[in-house]
Amino acid sequence: MTALEVHALSHSFGGLTALADVSLAVAPGERLAIIGPNGAGKTTLFNIVTGIFRPSAGRVRLFGRDVTRLPTHRRAQLGLARTFQISTLFPRLTVLESVLLAVQGLDPARFVLYRRRAAYGRLLERAESLLAEWGLADRAHQVTRQLSYGEQRQVELILALAGAPKVLLLDEPTAGLSPAETASVAEMIRRFSRDTTILLIEHDMDVALDLVDRVTVLFQGRVLAEGSKDEVRRDPKVAAIYFGTDDA
Repeated sequence: MTALEVHALSHSFGGLTALADVSLAVAPGERLAIIGPNGAGKTTLFNIVTGIFRPSAGRVRLFGRDVTRLPTHRRAQLGLARTFQISTLFPRLTVLESVLLAVQGLDPARFVLYRRRAAYGRLLERAESLLAEWGLADRAHQVTRQLSYGEQRQVELILALAGAPKVLLLDEPTAGLSPAETASVAEMIRRFSRDTTILLIEHDMDVALDLVDRVTVLFQGRVLAEGSKDEVRRDPKVAAIYFGTDDA
């Protein structure tokens, strides 16, 4: 059984075709990079997989279950999580408060509104454990907006991991980072458990190819190439449209 499968996905914005007959499958524990130039349809694909957009045609399956018409929160309950190209954090909360909210998000305690979050010892313990595991325990009581941008990206990854997702979509996790920050975030992703299947959109090709097992290349909303990292590197069509060479 595949962890995630999309079959013949198409999507249009008015007269503009963003995706056209895109199919791909990802095995449990696999790491797949989705690459391509700006406007190739990468983020649109993620938005369809997570339920933000409904496709014009095609299907999305999560561990064999058709989730094409399920809302985003139901997909999250089935084990799907994502990050965004632009950080989406709670800037006025502390790091620990933010992680605690994420831990609570898929727990039955999320429906209880008459007790302070800190009253749930097991949730607090889980949040503190995540921060310790990923080296941010010393930032627990710091307001999120006071962190460096690289640390904010790390916090966002921790929030995505808080619900122990089965499939995690990462949309350009190193965008806007310095080389040192990029190295820190890449190392964090490299350490993710293989219990979590990863789809990665990444503009930094060295980072992308270092972190994944296979690559799918999108161009003008279609699958241009797919295969191992070496196969994609050697593909003249990929070199022509993505790396700016004259080979074709």
